[in-house]
Parts: sequence; structure tokens; C-alpha cells
Amino acid sequence: MAIRELSSLEKYLGLKKPNKYTTQGDKKIPVLQNSNGAPVIGLVTVACHLVREAKRPELLGDGAEDRAVVQQWLEYRVTKVDDCSKEDSRTILKELNSYLEDKVFLAGNQITLADIFMYFGTHSIIVDLSIQEREQFVNVTRWFDHIQHVRGLRHHLPPVSVLRNRIYTSRHH
Repeated sequence: MAIRELSSLEKYLGLKKPNKYTTQGDKKIPVLQNSNGAPVIGLVTVACHLVREAKRPELLGDGAEDRAVVQQWLEYRVTKVDDCSKEDSRTILKELNSYLEDKVFLAGNQITLADIFMYFGTHSIIVDLSIQEREQFVNVTRWFDHIQHVRGLRHHLPPVSVLRNRIYTSRHH
């Protein structure tokens, strides 16, 4: 899955020449076969390398604080979200829902690599939820829907219907 995510990131970034990837170990850690020297190893490391290669530093955060928040969410993705259990996914959704209560993006005022890779990482969790379950995590579903509609981002993932269309709530009847 990580290699598909990196390929989608390459397309989103508009990188013309696709890179060659392999994996290493039981966890299939992505490895970028770099023509300029040593290989680049690890999902986050390779992703950050691609962002720099595309000259899109804003995706890593605008200031020192935003860059730290981006790195924090990328680490959260790799350590908590990847390979999480069903019970862990509920905790992740609760934490993410609480965090996104007053935010549009995970770091700063624009999409960052944190949003992209948390979207990729939470896609399978969101897909497995019923519409009613998705509505319990309204901030996550709002964020998720916003990110999935960013032009050119969702290459390898199907769209997810995140909320029912409700014109009136029951108290307006």
C-alpha cells in the first residue's frame, strides 16, 4: 500500500519521472532507489524527499511550528494508524475528531503532507464505517471529505460517501 501512496503523491506533486521503489522487511518498508546515491528508506522519509524534489516546501509546513506538527502527524500515521486494530481505530477517530474540532487542516491553514498521508492512512478505517458511525465523527468526516476532493490526490483510492444529506433534523419537524 505504501508504494501506491508514494506513486499517488508523485502524481499529485506533478513529478514527471516516476521513481523506482522496492520494499524491505516483513512490514514492507518502502525504499526509493535513488539514482544520485544511497537509497531513501521509510514512508515518511521518502514522502518528504519527494516533496522537496517537487519544490513544494509548503507541504511540509510554513513555519517551524507547522513543520513540527506535520512531522508529528506523519509519525502518528506510521506508529498508530498503520496496522491498527478495530478497537485502536475508534481511539484514533476520537483523537482525530477532537483535534479537528476547530481546524480545517492538521497543520496550518493549507493542506500539508500530514493531511495527505493521514487521509491515505484513514481511508480504510472510514470505508469500514457505516454512515451512522461516520456521523459520530463529524469533524473527521468533514476533514476527510475535504481532503478526498483535493484535485489530483485520490488516484488509487475510491471516493467515500461520508455524510447523509439531511435537510432538516428531527427537532425542526
